[in-house]
Amino acid sequence: MNPPLGLCLAGPTASGKTQLALALARDFAARWPVEIISVDSALVYRGMDIGTAKPSAAERAQVPHHLIDILDPTESYSAARFAADARRLAGEIRARGHLPLLVGGTMLYFKALREGLDEIPSADAALRQSIDERARREGWPALHAELARVDPRTAARLAPHDAQRIQRALEVYAASGRPLSDWQGQARRTDAAAWPMLSLEPVSRAWLHARIAERFAAMLDAGLLEEVQRLRARGDLHAGLPSMRCVGYRQAWAALDAADTSGLLARGVAATRQLAKRQLTWLRGMARHVVACDAPDAIEQGLATARRLAPS
Repeated sequence: MNPPLGLCLAGPTASGKTQLALALARDFAARWPVEIISVDSALVYRGMDIGTAKPSAAERAQVPHHLIDILDPTESYSAARFAADARRLAGEIRARGHLPLLVGGTMLYFKALREGLDEIPSADAALRQSIDERARREGWPALHAELARVDPRTAARLAPHDAQRIQRALEVYAASGRPLSDWQGQARRTDAAAWPMLSLEPVSRAWLHARIAERFAAMLDAGLLEEVQRLRARGDLHAGLPSMRCVGYRQAWAALDAADTSGLLARGVAATRQLAKRQLTWLRGMARHVVACDAPDAIEQGLATARRLAPS
């Protein structure tokens, strides 16, 4: 069997990925100096630090990080672009005699890297704007009901207010005449052994929910609302951009629009819990080696698993 091209560390938000990644880098330092490739659709954006739980300057000084702060929030990033960037970076890291460690929670990016992507029609700005305008008039639940008529399989796995995914599914149907669910599942599978995955997953959902609540409260204390106010003050950003749809930013933007931040903590925690639920659903369909992130010895278990998966 060929040696792995890189080691993947996945898990839902607030599961302790950063802590384990840094511990792994220290543990591997003598034999395999580690460089981290971020697998996160929010960390790519500059100026979005608090709400993304971006690694601190001190953490980034401990080990090289890649694919962080590479885009302005006006720009968009895709799974296909991530896969190309990650493959290129992993090759460069291996050429230096180092170990690529891919860390994050954007599961579509992991899927694109390890399995390839479905040949889904590309985004259409005009269609997207038309759908957004309809949503403003009719509301996302009405568009979700429409999606249930044309693509019941996709609608069944989406919440009625999951604007980004409802929009994309309707866009694909309008552009191709085929439901999104027909396009999905046709990707050419690659050997997952080339990108072995360690996944941090909780035995107790209550443990993860408590961590999520604690972390979102800490983000608010650290100035998340002020960060979003600074982004709004630029004048070139709006709520429809992928960057501003990130969990936390979407809720803060809406609170500022309504001039009412009183329920921001509850809404942010609820949205983050929904994100974690989606991430865990993705993970159940992936080849992976699970470590209980709520175990007292999670770091030790994670290190032992990583040692088995890394190149010899």
